[in-house]
Amino acid sequence: QAQLRESGGGSVQAGGSLTLSCAASGFNYRDYCMGWFRQTPGKEREVMAVIDRDGSASYAESVKGRFTISQDNTKNILYLQMNSLKPEDSNMYYCAAEKPAGDGTCPDLEYWYGMDYWGKGTLVTISS
Repeated sequence: QAQLRESGGGSVQAGGSLTLSCAASGFNYRDYCMGWFRQTPGKEREVMAVIDRDGSASYAESVKGRFTISQDNTKNILYLQMNSLKPEDSNMYYCAAEKPAGDGTCPDLEYWYGMDYWGKGTLVTISS
């Protein structure tokens, strides 16, 4: 069974840093596009960062220059390094996997409407 498990969330002061991890299992990690999104229950989902199977990454404007997505393909682990955190970054953070298109390409960040798999999330709280 496919499973994504996020970890690394916590409470930090504004301006601080946090690294999130996502352990993937139950599916062929290297065949999927991976990403991170955050969402408050009842609110809109915000896809923050995605990484292609070749390692290329894209970011939402709200986190560009502050967040970095990376992965360890040998261990099936996805990371999100978050720097210069702001109170408005407070949210539940999720990692997600999405199947690439038929030609093997990953969708652009704004087209990550339906993910194939996602985890239970990890809570990030940024205080002033």
